Amino acid sequence: MIHEGEHPFEEPEERRDPIRRFRGRLAEPVCVVTAGIDDDRAGLTVGSLVVSEGEPARVHLLVGPLSDFYEVLGRSGRFVVHVLDASRTDLAELFAGRRPGPGGPFASVAFEDSPWGPVLTEVANRAYCSYYEGTEQGWSVLVTGDVDRVELADLDDPLVHFRGRYRRLLGDADRR
Repeated sequence: MIHEGEHPFEEPEERRDPIRRFRGRLAEPVCVVTAGIDDDRAGLTVGSLVVSEGEPARVHLLVGPLSDFYEVLGRSGRFVVHVLDASRTDLAELFAGRRPGPGGPFASVAFEDSPWGPVLTEVANRAYCSYYEGTEQGWSVLVTGDVDRVELADLDDPLVHFRGRYRRLLGDADRR
């Protein structure tokens, strides 16, 4: 019998992958990465992302090896990381393939082409990256890119992913 609030296809807790459950306990930033130009463009929502400082500074992100983004990135050699704020769950859902986007995700969003790929004009925090390498890590590819430049704006309410849901950091902006 299914009780209210339960998902009818959800695995019982004791049969769920413990590594996936552990990862679900890590709050992740929600970003959209884009690559390509003209009719050869792709975007993907990612949360498994880290930035390493240094010369050069680098972005590291996990993507599926069969994703359109990874395929287009292999041809273009550059990509853009867009950091989403809490008001942009629509973009997160669209580029995750969880929301319909007739004509593809770029048909319904404002963007401009750049040498690094499509720039989502309504997302102000961005890193423009050159592809450095991709290495297989489990079922994913760890994409590493050199950060060529960044564009920053105030971001007090970032979109985060935690325990399978998009969340906000309510009230945390004032804590120090």
